[in-house]
Amino acid sequence: MNFFISDAMAQSADSASGGILSFLPLVILFVVFYFLLIRPQQKKAKQHKNMVAELKKGDEIITNGGVLGKITDVGENFLTCEIAEKVEIKVQSNAVSTLLPKGTIKSL
Repeated sequence: MNFFISDAMAQSADSASGGILSFLPLVILFVVFYFLLIRPQQKKAKQHKNMVAELKKGDEIITNGGVLGKITDVGENFLTCEIAEKVEIKVQSNAVSTLLPKGTIKSL
């Protein structure tokens, strides 16, 4: 009956390092995701935050909704944007997607 059931053998100490090595692909995968996805996203968010903080009266912007306008007043969370002559809207500061060079609106 011995040939059906193998005798229990004590494991060697080398199997502990094998357990650590089995996590190595997971660690490498996390590092790759960090450098390809997480870090660039954090960098982009930081640049957007700095751009929003530096908005001032007279800047020409495009909002996330595609509205093109000129800033007439800047508040803490909202800014007033002139989209046509004597037509102003209030826009949330974080909704600004692009800061345009001066004179872009006149050239359109």
